Amino acid sequence: MSINMYKGYSLRNRVFFGFLLVCLLSVVASSLVPYFVLRKNSEKQSEIDMQNKTGAVMRFLDYAVSMKHTETRDLPELLDNKIYEISDINQHPVVLYDLRGNYLVSSVEGDASYRKAIPINIVNRILATKARVDIKGYDASKDAVLTSSYLLLRNNDFEPIAIVYIPLYHDEGSYLDVLNTYLKYIVLIDVLLILFSIWFSWVMSNNLAKNITKFSDMITRITLFENEMRPIRYYKNDELNALARAYNRMILQIQDQKERLRFKASEEAWREMAKQVAHEVKNPLTPMKLTIQNFERKFDPEDPNVRERVKQMSKTMVDQIDLIATVASAFSEFAKLPEKNNETINLNAEVEDILRVFNDESVFMHANKSNIMISMDKIYLSRIITNLVTNAKQAESEERKLIVNVDIEQHQRRVMISVQDNGVGIPENIYERIFEPNFTSKNSGMGLGLSMVRKMVEDYKGEITVKSEVGKGTTFTITLPTNL
Repeated sequence: MSINMYKGYSLRNRVFFGFLLVCLLSVVASSLVPYFVLRKNSEKQSEIDMQNKTGAVMRFLDYAVSMKHTETRDLPELLDNKIYEISDINQHPVVLYDLRGNYLVSSVEGDASYRKAIPINIVNRILATKARVDIKGYDASKDAVLTSSYLLLRNNDFEPIAIVYIPLYHDEGSYLDVLNTYLKYIVLIDVLLILFSIWFSWVMSNNLAKNITKFSDMITRITLFENEMRPIRYYKNDELNALARAYNRMILQIQDQKERLRFKASEEAWREMAKQVAHEVKNPLTPMKLTIQNFERKFDPEDPNVRERVKQMSKTMVDQIDLIATVASAFSEFAKLPEKNNETINLNAEVEDILRVFNDESVFMHANKSNIMISMDKIYLSRIITNLVTNAKQAESEERKLIVNVDIEQHQRRVMISVQDNGVGIPENIYERIFEPNFTSKNSGMGLGLSMVRKMVEDYKGEITVKSEVGKGTTFTITLPTNL
């Protein structure tokens, strides 16, 4: 369930919202806990104040009835005037009832509501608990909270003689002033903390995602054809530091393996090339040897056609020597390409000029943009295009007219050059061999053209691929970085 919940969200957003959620929960918790503590303290303080007020009234009443032994029937006469003084001093009305809840005496004149008997359930509760009983209510006439406090009045023999009723009107809001002041400040602080949490969470998630993306990009660029693999420079002592160290160790191992593979491949390639050179040189040497032996065996100084025979032999020898020179030049050209001289060129214009040399109406060029700029050596580009178009022309089928399409496309920072023909095609089983230095499927040539093309493309950190279908045609696609 937890996996599906994050499906579709990037790591950056997951870290951001996760960190933000923790911050928000911390802010809420740190705000609510003090709120409830202060509220409870306010309620407790209200209770203490009410207890102090009723306690003060009861002390005055206890003093008034402690002078002599007092019974319930003596209270109206004893407190007739004293009860007004007690009420004025404490700023609270005071009403006395007998132990059955009937009215005895009051500090409030003319208010019939105080002369009503106390409900019997309250009387029973007071007599049962023998402690103060508070009943909270609301007085609509005064729009205030009313707490009716009932207490037992005892004489000097500690015998209950009356029930004292003290109505306490109080504003609970006064006890929450501190709480309200706290809320004003805490809301302001919470808003600032939330804004800071959003900013800090975004910065932290972006920083984490940026580092991971950087590592991912560098790992993605690792290929066997990459000439330079840069180590990750990360100096913070955290979990990503371990990832950076592992990556740096990996590229050292890859570079070591690449060197071994390169040496082995180079040794194997030159071994095969040596065989190919020996074969190509041996081919003309054999007819040269046979020609000389045949000439020596049949040589007759008296023969009137001796000059003609010498001339024919010389021509045969020169042709075979030229063939050897051609072989040597071709292998020399493959072994050492000219030094690159990169410059910013308009790929559209350069390819168009190269194709103009063919002067062939069967070759067409297309581009998805009018001006595709790239940094490249013109000679390298000319050799690449010339070799691919020449191969396409040589693959012409006898069943239809040859059409060669050269397409140039730019997608973001990559350039694609494709050469497509409708020739005889290449069998799929020789795809992997067409770029080998000594492989050719034609009757003539030494199979160095595509090998040289691939070498030049890889020099520009690009790649070349081929797709073909026998009887329908072949497409070579070159992908290069713009380097601009």
